[in-house]
Amino acid sequence: MPHIALSIDYPAWVDGLVDWDRVYVTDEERMRLAIAVSRANVEHATGGPFGAAIVESETGRLVAVGMNSVVRLHNCTLHGEMMAFMMAQQRLRSFTLAGPGMPAHELVTSCEPCAMCLGAILWSGVRRVLCGAARGDATHLRFEEGPVFPESYAYLEDRGISIVHNVLREEARAVLELYRARSGPVYNG
Repeated sequence: MPHIALSIDYPAWVDGLVDWDRVYVTDEERMRLAIAVSRANVEHATGGPFGAAIVESETGRLVAVGMNSVVRLHNCTLHGEMMAFMMAQQRLRSFTLAGPGMPAHELVTSCEPCAMCLGAILWSGVRRVLCGAARGDATHLRFEEGPVFPESYAYLEDRGISIVHNVLREEARAVLELYRARSGPVYNG
């Protein structure tokens, strides 16, 4: 059997877009970053219209960003949220964002998460999630979001993870429409 290696990286445009030293204080600033990542992913044709960021909840320090990389890296698990989790945990050298002595972290995602990403939220260690566009906005483009129910969010909230929906929803939805207008591939519909 051949040796197979897996390499997960950012597209070349990330460092030109992301200000790694900036502090993102408000929910709107944090969401605008996730939306900017999703828009750049569409404009550069490097993936689907979904972006995410991991920030320290109290300070607003940026830890990582993520963008949908399913098609670019040939991997169905590389949604924007999953990329953000992987990059943040790699940067912090920890399999959890809730490790001993760590500050609280939050996920900022340009669209409500699919079933896979909701499951990863539980194990990631984030304590708060900000969502931009709604599930229905993604399914309108024919993306399959899987079994996500109001109970799915209640389950996370019962475990101490705060969820905020519809943060800058119209701005986030505009990126989905841009993707549709450019006939971007719907890889799981």
